[in-house]
Amino acid sequence: MEKKIEIPTVSVIGIVLLLGLCHVSMAEKKTYIIHMAKSEMPASFEDHSHWYDSSLKSVSESAEMLYTYNNVIHGFSTRLTPEEAREMETRPGILSVLPELRYELHTTRTPTFLGLDQNAAMFPESDSASDVIVGVLDTGAWPESPSFDDTGFGPVPSSWKGECEIGTNFTKSNCNKKLIGARYFARGYEATLGPIDESKESKSPRDDDGHGTHTSTTAAGSIVSGASLFGYAAGTARGMAPRARVAVYKVCWIGGCFSSDILAAMDKAIDDSVNVMSLSLGGGMSDYYRDSVAIGAFAAMEKGILVSCSAGNAGPSAYSLSNVAPWITTVGAGTLDRDFPAFVSLGNGKNYSGVSLFKGDSLPGKLLPLVYAGNVTNVTNGNLCMTGTLIPEKVKGKIVLCDRGINPRVQKGSVVKAAGGIGMVLTNTAANGEELVADAHLLPATAVGETTGKVIKDYLFSDSNPTATIMFEGTKVGIEPSPVVAAFSSRGPNSITPEILKPDLIAPGVNILAGWSGAVGPTGLAEDSRRVGFNIISGTSMSCPHVSGLAALLKAAHPDWSPAAIRSALMTTAYTAYKNGNVIQDVSTGKPSTPFDHGSGHVDPVSALNPGLVYDLEAEDYLNFLCALNYTSAQINSLARRNFSCGANKAYSVNDLNYPSFAVSLQAQMGSTGSTGSSLVKHTRTLTSVGPPGTYKVSISTSSDSVKISVNPGALTFSQTNEKKSYTVTFSATSMPSNTNEFGRIEWSDGKHVVGSPVAISWT
Repeated sequence: MEKKIEIPTVSVIGIVLLLGLCHVSMAEKKTYIIHMAKSEMPASFEDHSHWYDSSLKSVSESAEMLYTYNNVIHGFSTRLTPEEAREMETRPGILSVLPELRYELHTTRTPTFLGLDQNAAMFPESDSASDVIVGVLDTGAWPESPSFDDTGFGPVPSSWKGECEIGTNFTKSNCNKKLIGARYFARGYEATLGPIDESKESKSPRDDDGHGTHTSTTAAGSIVSGASLFGYAAGTARGMAPRARVAVYKVCWIGGCFSSDILAAMDKAIDDSVNVMSLSLGGGMSDYYRDSVAIGAFAAMEKGILVSCSAGNAGPSAYSLSNVAPWITTVGAGTLDRDFPAFVSLGNGKNYSGVSLFKGDSLPGKLLPLVYAGNVTNVTNGNLCMTGTLIPEKVKGKIVLCDRGINPRVQKGSVVKAAGGIGMVLTNTAANGEELVADAHLLPATAVGETTGKVIKDYLFSDSNPTATIMFEGTKVGIEPSPVVAAFSSRGPNSITPEILKPDLIAPGVNILAGWSGAVGPTGLAEDSRRVGFNIISGTSMSCPHVSGLAALLKAAHPDWSPAAIRSALMTTAYTAYKNGNVIQDVSTGKPSTPFDHGSGHVDPVSALNPGLVYDLEAEDYLNFLCALNYTSAQINSLARRNFSCGANKAYSVNDLNYPSFAVSLQAQMGSTGSTGSSLVKHTRTLTSVGPPGTYKVSISTSSDSVKISVNPGALTFSQTNEKKSYTVTFSATSMPSNTNEFGRIEWSDGKHVVGSPVAISWT
């Protein structure tokens, strides 16, 4: 099946997975993940693994376990026929039998843009900063990257329980005091797709793709001076937490990332004692008890591990989010204030701006013939410059205008080059609007927005001899407005639980410079023979590790904070407006973004260090949340790994989960006399003081007169650290709304700290 949404990264894996997310199926056996109720193990078994084996043999003598799981779930994964899987579901002690899912990857100026350079003294450079361990589940690591240099690092933290696994092109000496652990997980992948072809990818933690090296060094790469991609974005590269340690867990391969492998990696990462888990991947949208990442993240949360995940690259469509469980920090993508301009100069004297990371021989110093791909092809979708669709005789020596969509942007340039074209202008269509993502093209090329593309097409179709050239301008900083929400960044509302606002926040995810694999070129294309130490790519895959690294910084500064407290600090201090007061723009519309686009706003790590108050959560709060969703005992057990019964006489409400944001569903009804009926919803929240004593007063803003928001009490006084105070918010409909969604904001301030929460109101 075709996937109509282009993944804006250059990852080879991302290209393969354009085929889309689907259940992996084979003619006979398939992989299943079996959740067991450990408390129901018969006394005749000494060990739960013997019980698992016996349960499996009762339905299939030949089946073998791929993995047994101890932390994320109690259970195992195996290969069964659909009939055997149905039979397994009837066995005693079985909570669920879930089919394997394939997940996809959601594929340096950032520290300066985030204010980390000027405020370095605020963040601890002590041992606590280097005691924090960030676990990254991705395509592995290229250990020779200078971003993994361990110069100046002390001994590996005593808390570390992991190891450096050996395999193809990877030995224990590839780990050091920076890259302290490396594992790989391929049993689920190989069970479905057959043995790994070691001539194409390393059966080891080594990263042959680039994606994993990029994400792990974004989160916690060491400081490297003189970093750039072909001279673009030149400067000092550093991860968000450059003193933190990195552990990589390779779960993604050429054919995808499989849930049995992901669960096994999360299981090990918990055992290994990571402090933060970063996953720049996602699957379909399913209930939490069926979602492997959500299941693994629940166990991690209980161990005090913050789990940060990418929101997905399926924007700007509504309801397009991945990883929406409330115990996961869900990260969307915004832009930096840096660009890589490359201008199209037309034969009519007009110039139009685009972006490019091309480095090589420039075009001849003259105007060249310009053709539209749709006019130099024999196929109906030739305008997309897909492989083998251009006619060489009509392309040779010319600049080709290609439309964006379906196949990777860099591949389009390769197709033009293969057909004899000398350059390319890549134009956005309505799906991407004015969003510009720079690429290290294989030929002189630039990408332009939809509006510019239409103007160039008008010239091309109306002029009898259209000509053009492309001029490359290098790196420009200070671009305004910035940030803007990336068009590809997945959007709310939350399709699983609309009452939980997602994404949680946005972070830099467009044109990000970070470490890269030495096994693949910057485009990820097989024909790209160039090799680089750093690459510039885009996606929520890039924004997620920014937050993972920032969470590590906060964990170092506040070792006693829970994952929920760290997320709260990042969310309540995020900003939603530029310095001129205007709301952060959505590049897909050119209009102000909303909480469904940016969540709580753009991350501001310096403010997050001292938030004043936090919204804290414990495992029991999430269990009560599951009760409010009317989950069965078995479904809750699948997540909690223990028996938990919802109180028959207790009133559970999703609105009472102590989340740092508000998503509200209101009913607007016309009364019998034509007057508007009222709908009323209440949310309860509790704030915990993590700063000095003080009195916080509330302020409320809303975009609508259709709803009244009131907070009781209107002031909260805290006299000591860790003191808790609760308040109730009442949302009431007062008139018929003019929009489907309304937005607002609730802020608590003591004059020094501002604790902000977005409000998203949906009318039903």
